[in-house]
Amino acid sequence: MAKTDREPLSRERALAAAVTLADTEGLKALTMRRLAADLGVEAMSLYYHLPGKGGLLDGLAETVVTEIAAAVALTSDPAADWRTSLRRRFLAARQVMLRHPWAPGLLSSRPAIPFGVFAYYDEIVATLLDGGFSHRIAHRALHAFGSLALGVAQEIFSPAAAGGNTDVEAAEADLPAMAAALPHLTAMMAAEAHDAAEEVLGWCDSQIEFEFTIDLLLDGIDRARG
Repeated sequence: MAKTDREPLSRERALAAAVTLADTEGLKALTMRRLAADLGVEAMSLYYHLPGKGGLLDGLAETVVTEIAAAVALTSDPAADWRTSLRRRFLAARQVMLRHPWAPGLLSSRPAIPFGVFAYYDEIVATLLDGGFSHRIAHRALHAFGSLALGVAQEIFSPAAAGGNTDVEAAEADLPAMAAALPHLTAMMAAEAHDAAEEVLGWCDSQIEFEFTIDLLLDGIDRARG
């Protein structure tokens, strides 16, 4: 029997291919049949490693969280103060989200939170405690950080990053019609419309806005300590 050089199918290999497919074509293109075709295997063989579409999506969520943890580890510096450590952490997480713009919506939609998310926030609490904060302020800081800690800002009107499907171009085209009823909101939205070249994860989530919000929160929790 001739030997084959094909890499054996494994959960890790299947999830890596799933990430690639989601990156290139979006989560809607990700099915067990399509993934099996990309891997060159029978669809049923995937079920041994990933129990159906739900198991596949759970595995993708775990993969993203693991990638965030690895990216954050590269920024780790024992000599850095709490503020620098957290800022670097959040920005490292954002780079992962920018590579996988489908990830924010996926993480927010899974019925079970990957354990890695809890471990990630545990490290944030440890950083705050080491920085001299109390458990009370650390708890309140986690509420304030919200999804920013994972690299994405919560959308207000156009939650595409959270699984929404708002057509941004259509929404911007409606601005003149909205002006009479909502003059202040419309003027703000028109002034803040993002350039297509900006790194965004949603209509209200540019890099500048993300960093502005992080710095505002870090300043705030520092004052709360006093």
